[in-house]
Amino acid sequence: MVSAGDFRNGVTFEMDGNVYQIVEFQHVKPGKGAAFVRAKIKNVISGGVVERTFNPTEKYPTAVIERRDMEYSYNDGGLYYFMDQETYDMVPVNASDLGDNFKFVKENMICKILSYKGNVFGVEPPNFVVLQVTQTDPGFAGNTATNATKPATLETGAEIKVPLFIEEGEMINVDTRTGEYMSRA
Repeated sequence: MVSAGDFRNGVTFEMDGNVYQIVEFQHVKPGKGAAFVRAKIKNVISGGVVERTFNPTEKYPTAVIERRDMEYSYNDGGLYYFMDQETYDMVPVNASDLGDNFKFVKENMICKILSYKGNVFGVEPPNFVVLQVTQTDPGFAGNTATNATKPATLETGAEIKVPLFIEEGEMINVDTRTGEYMSRA
Protein backbone atom coordinates (compact mmCIF):
# COMPACT_ATOMS: atom_id res chain seq x y z
CA MET A 1 0.00 0.00 0.00
CA VAL A 2 1.16 3.50 -0.77
CA SER A 3 -0.35 6.59 0.86
CA ALA A 4 -0.93 9.78 -1.11
CA GLY A 5 1.51 11.54 1.22
CA ASP A 6 4.27 9.22 -0.06
CA PHE A 7 3.65 9.91 -3.78
CA ARG A 8 6.80 10.36 -5.85
CA ASN A 9 7.30 10.61 -9.61
CA GLY A 10 7.11 7.17 -11.23
CA VAL A 11 5.14 5.47 -8.43
CA THR A 12 2.42 3.15 -9.78
CA PHE A 13 -0.76 2.32 -7.89
CA GLU A 14 -4.25 0.91 -8.39
CA MET A 15 -7.31 3.14 -8.12
CA ASP A 16 -10.88 2.52 -9.29
CA GLY A 17 -9.85 -0.66 -11.10
CA ASN A 18 -7.17 1.12 -13.17
CA VAL A 19 -3.40 1.36 -12.88
CA TYR A 20 -1.94 4.86 -12.59
CA GLN A 21 1.56 6.29 -12.56
CA ILE A 22 2.52 9.59 -10.91
CA VAL A 23 3.78 12.02 -13.55
CA GLU A 24 3.98 15.09 -11.32
CA PHE A 25 3.02 15.74 -7.70
CA GLN A 26 2.90 18.65 -5.28
CA HIS A 27 2.26 18.67 -1.54
CA VAL A 28 0.09 21.70 -0.76
CA LYS A 29 -0.26 23.15 2.75
CA PRO A 30 -2.72 26.02 2.57
CA GLY A 31 -2.81 28.61 5.35
CA LYS A 32 -6.32 27.50 6.26
CA GLY A 33 -7.62 23.95 6.16
CA ALA A 34 -5.97 20.56 5.78
CA ALA A 35 -2.98 19.76 3.59
CA PHE A 36 -3.55 17.88 0.33
CA VAL A 37 -1.59 16.38 -2.54
CA ARG A 38 -2.16 17.63 -6.08
CA ALA A 39 -0.95 15.08 -8.62
CA LYS A 40 -0.90 14.58 -12.36
CA ILE A 41 -1.51 10.86 -12.91
CA LYS A 42 -1.29 8.80 -16.07
CA ASN A 43 -3.40 5.72 -16.76
CA VAL A 44 -0.61 3.34 -17.85
CA ILE A 45 -2.92 1.16 -19.93
CA SER A 46 -4.91 3.79 -21.85
CA GLY A 47 -2.26 6.54 -21.69
CA GLY A 48 -4.70 9.23 -20.50
CA VAL A 49 -3.34 11.90 -18.13
CA VAL A 50 -5.55 13.58 -15.52
CA GLU A 51 -4.92 15.96 -12.63
CA ARG A 52 -6.43 15.08 -9.27
CA THR A 53 -6.18 16.05 -5.61
CA PHE A 54 -5.72 13.49 -2.85
CA ASN A 55 -6.01 13.50 0.93
CA PRO A 56 -2.47 12.65 2.17
CA THR A 57 -3.83 9.84 4.36
CA GLU A 58 -5.59 7.99 1.49
CA LYS A 59 -3.99 4.61 0.81
CA TYR A 60 -3.87 2.72 -2.50
CA PRO A 61 -2.52 -0.71 -3.39
CA THR A 62 0.86 -0.59 -5.11
CA ALA A 63 0.82 -1.81 -8.72
CA VAL A 64 3.91 -3.62 -9.96
CA ILE A 65 4.54 -3.04 -13.66
CA GLU A 66 6.77 -5.75 -15.10
CA ARG A 67 9.34 -4.57 -17.65
CA ARG A 68 11.05 -7.36 -19.57
CA ASP A 69 13.65 -7.13 -22.32
CA MET A 70 12.42 -9.01 -25.37
CA GLU A 71 13.62 -9.20 -28.95
CA TYR A 72 11.25 -8.04 -31.70
CA SER A 73 11.01 -10.95 -34.16
CA TYR A 74 8.35 -10.27 -36.78
CA ASN A 75 4.80 -9.09 -37.41
CA ASP A 76 1.92 -11.06 -38.83
CA GLY A 77 -1.02 -8.85 -39.72
CA GLY A 78 -2.08 -6.97 -36.58
CA LEU A 79 0.15 -8.98 -34.22
CA TYR A 80 3.79 -8.24 -33.45
CA TYR A 81 5.82 -11.09 -31.97
CA PHE A 82 8.51 -10.64 -29.33
CA MET A 83 10.85 -13.38 -28.10
CA ASP A 84 11.78 -13.77 -24.43
CA GLN A 85 15.59 -13.86 -24.24
CA GLU A 86 15.66 -16.47 -21.47
CA THR A 87 12.83 -18.90 -22.25
CA TYR A 88 12.61 -18.30 -26.05
CA ASP A 89 8.82 -18.01 -25.71
CA MET A 90 7.08 -15.88 -28.35
CA VAL A 91 4.76 -13.18 -26.97
CA PRO A 92 2.20 -11.65 -29.37
CA VAL A 93 1.39 -7.95 -28.94
CA ASN A 94 -1.52 -6.18 -30.65
CA ALA A 95 -0.66 -3.31 -32.98
CA SER A 96 -2.95 -1.09 -30.84
CA ASP A 97 -0.61 -1.62 -27.84
CA LEU A 98 2.40 -0.25 -29.75
CA GLY A 99 3.28 3.42 -29.43
CA ASP A 100 3.94 5.83 -32.28
CA ASN A 101 7.68 5.49 -31.67
CA PHE A 102 7.58 1.79 -32.63
CA LYS A 103 8.04 2.88 -36.27
CA PHE A 104 11.78 3.17 -35.51
CA VAL A 105 12.11 -0.51 -34.48
CA LYS A 106 13.44 -3.11 -36.89
CA GLU A 107 13.61 -6.89 -36.51
CA ASN A 108 15.96 -8.31 -33.84
CA MET A 109 15.99 -5.10 -31.75
CA ILE A 110 15.61 -5.45 -27.99
CA CYS A 111 12.52 -3.66 -26.59
CA LYS A 112 10.98 -3.47 -23.12
CA ILE A 113 7.61 -5.20 -22.88
CA LEU A 114 5.37 -3.63 -20.21
CA SER A 115 2.83 -5.88 -18.52
CA TYR A 116 0.56 -5.80 -15.50
CA LYS A 117 -0.65 -9.10 -14.01
CA GLY A 118 0.45 -10.90 -17.18
CA ASN A 119 -1.41 -8.58 -19.59
CA VAL A 120 0.86 -6.75 -22.01
CA PHE A 121 -0.19 -3.11 -22.43
CA GLY A 122 2.83 -1.43 -23.99
CA VAL A 123 6.20 -1.65 -25.71
CA GLU A 124 9.13 0.69 -25.05
CA PRO A 125 11.66 0.74 -27.89
CA PRO A 126 15.29 1.61 -27.13
CA ASN A 127 15.80 5.37 -26.62
CA PHE A 128 18.33 5.58 -29.46
CA VAL A 129 18.55 3.45 -32.60
CA VAL A 130 20.91 3.34 -35.58
CA LEU A 131 19.03 3.23 -38.89
CA GLN A 132 19.94 3.54 -42.55
CA VAL A 133 18.57 6.34 -44.72
CA THR A 134 16.89 4.63 -47.70
CA GLN A 135 15.53 7.67 -49.52
CA THR A 136 16.24 11.39 -49.38
CA ASP A 137 16.82 14.24 -51.80
CA PRO A 138 20.46 14.85 -52.72
CA GLY A 139 22.27 17.38 -50.55
CA PHE A 140 23.17 20.74 -52.01
CA ALA A 141 25.47 23.57 -51.07
CA GLY A 142 23.64 26.67 -50.00
CA ASN A 143 22.06 28.20 -46.97
CA THR A 144 23.95 26.66 -44.06
CA ALA A 145 23.51 29.61 -41.73
CA THR A 146 20.29 28.10 -40.39
CA ASN A 147 19.49 24.56 -39.33
CA ALA A 148 18.04 23.62 -42.70
CA THR A 149 16.57 20.13 -42.93
CA LYS A 150 15.07 17.85 -45.55
CA PRO A 151 12.76 14.82 -45.30
CA ALA A 152 14.31 11.35 -45.27
CA THR A 153 12.83 7.85 -45.25
CA LEU A 154 14.52 5.30 -42.98
CA GLU A 155 14.86 1.53 -43.46
CA THR A 156 11.84 0.94 -41.20
CA GLY A 157 9.65 3.18 -43.36
CA ALA A 158 9.59 6.04 -40.83
CA GLU A 159 10.06 9.58 -42.12
CA ILE A 160 12.10 12.18 -40.23
CA LYS A 161 13.86 15.48 -40.93
CA VAL A 162 17.63 15.29 -41.39
CA PRO A 163 20.32 17.93 -42.10
CA LEU A 164 21.08 18.73 -45.76
CA PHE A 165 24.45 16.89 -45.72
CA ILE A 166 22.92 13.44 -45.06
CA GLU A 167 22.96 11.20 -48.15
CA GLU A 168 21.10 7.99 -49.06
CA GLY A 169 22.69 4.87 -47.58
CA GLU A 170 24.15 6.64 -44.52
CA MET A 171 23.62 5.23 -41.03
CA ILE A 172 22.24 7.76 -38.55
CA ASN A 173 21.34 7.84 -34.84
CA VAL A 174 17.66 8.59 -34.10
CA ASP A 175 16.06 9.46 -30.76
CA THR A 176 12.91 7.28 -30.66
CA ARG A 177 11.28 9.41 -27.94
CA THR A 178 11.21 12.57 -30.10
CA GLY A 179 11.74 11.14 -33.59
CA GLU A 180 14.67 13.49 -34.18
CA TYR A 181 17.96 13.01 -36.01
CA MET A 182 20.84 12.95 -33.50
CA SER A 183 24.07 12.32 -35.43
CA ARG A 184 25.79 10.14 -37.99
CA ALA A 185 26.49 6.64 -36.78
